[in-house]
Amino acid sequence: MRIRSCQGSAICAGRNRYEGEIRAIVSNVQMIKGHTMIFCGDGKGKSMAALGKAMLAASHGKSVMIIQFLKEKEIENMEYFRRLEPEIKLFRFERSEKCYLDMNEEEREEEKLNIRNGLNFARKVLGTQGCDVLILDEVLGLLDTEIVSEENILELMDQKADEMDLILTGLYQAPELWDKADEVTVMQKKKP
Repeated sequence: MRIRSCQGSAICAGRNRYEGEIRAIVSNVQMIKGHTMIFCGDGKGKSMAALGKAMLAASHGKSVMIIQFLKEKEIENMEYFRRLEPEIKLFRFERSEKCYLDMNEEEREEEKLNIRNGLNFARKVLGTQGCDVLILDEVLGLLDTEIVSEENILELMDQKADEMDLILTGLYQAPELWDKADEVTVMQKKKP
């Protein structure tokens, strides 16, 4: 942002007096850094914490995309978020009604292709800065099922633009990923 200097009027005199502060504020606003957050662990609430961040971001005028992995089809509360489009966009690439672990080998191979399409879409969103906040819900579960490696997730994290927020959720706890994150929250079950 360019601030023109002027001379003569009282308004210009006031503006000139605060020009340094105005420049500092403008440069701070332009340098807002996005964060990488991880919600992991065996406790409940990881996805809901990420969705809460999505609601907060959308309420501040930010665009949000959620890509879900390894979620069963019958999750009704996700339909609520579909009604929040275009502020919050929800994507699922898996096609099967079954839980991934209940599938036979042929079904798993087909579903892996769908999941990889979801990961490729995430790469595209990260590469083009297609939103302000990207949530990869249960992406860490892909590590548990060995669909992807930690290196694949680290590559995704590296593609995040500085201004973007990236949120990863899932059961899997990976200290290697934690090193790349700005914030890690471990949800821990203490009692059944």
